[in-house]
Amino acid sequence: MFSLKKILVVGSANVDFVIGVRQAPELGETILCRSFRKTCGGKGANQAYACGHLGGDTAFLNAVGDDPLGGELVRNLQQANVDTRAIRTVDGVSTGMAVVCVDEKGNNSIIVVPGANNLCDVDYLRRNRARFEESDIVLLQMEIPFESVCYAVELASGLHKTVILNPAPAPDSLPDEVYAGLDYLTPNESEFKHLTGCPTDEVEELAVHCKPLLEKGTRNIIITLGSRGALHVNREGHTLYRPPEVQAVDTTAAGDTFNAALARELADGRSTGEAIVFANMASALAVSRVGAQDSIPSYEEVLDFKKRME
Repeated sequence: MFSLKKILVVGSANVDFVIGVRQAPELGETILCRSFRKTCGGKGANQAYACGHLGGDTAFLNAVGDDPLGGELVRNLQQANVDTRAIRTVDGVSTGMAVVCVDEKGNNSIIVVPGANNLCDVDYLRRNRARFEESDIVLLQMEIPFESVCYAVELASGLHKTVILNPAPAPDSLPDEVYAGLDYLTPNESEFKHLTGCPTDEVEELAVHCKPLLEKGTRNIIITLGSRGALHVNREGHTLYRPPEVQAVDTTAAGDTFNAALARELADGRSTGEAIVFANMASALAVSRVGAQDSIPSYEEVLDFKKRME
């Protein structure tokens, strides 16, 4: 059953080449991998897939190459009931790729080869204005051109849509007009520190460093803190939402699952707090499984998990 409101995800689509290692290599070190697999990924596609898989009425905007990898990404999204009709296929350009290194503790490091993602440009988004107009929630990340993200925020906020920006990978800065257009900014801890220069991971200090961003117009900031949960900060104050305890196996799509679950619950009219609780549950399930999109739980799985944790 689809969510009540429509979600538009604008972002990257990559094929991930995932390498399992005991621990990440040091500079200049050569190591042998323990496992290898190819899977569909990219922050935008992960979030679109998760929104669809969780029951969100979801459409996706991005560009892929005219190679087999592009077709694989599109078909995978369609399996999650994502509307892929507006995805741009570009001749002579490779589909985006990423090399993901996962250690035995489930931590990951990622190198992205953008490829066709660089052609998710302003002209393409402008031609798909109707997609923005018919949506209720617009979810974005930072793996497409910077100017495209800024344009999408401006367009969506001007159309009075709920705008969620997951600033990953974190830019050195964001224009004030982007902050002013955001209903939700959802960095993880390192991304937040990169954006604000916050020197500590103490909750009170993180909340203090949110104030300048709130003063620029951002309505809500949600900082994901891994096993510590998610910190929600707005002008009324701050609340730390603790996640359920699970054995982390692979954190590759944890943040993407969180953002998608947040959007999905907001699309059903849930409060921010309720949406964060659900998102914590969904991302906890995701980290307990291996993979990116294939680790993302269904809506029913999250509800069942939530009941068991209560």
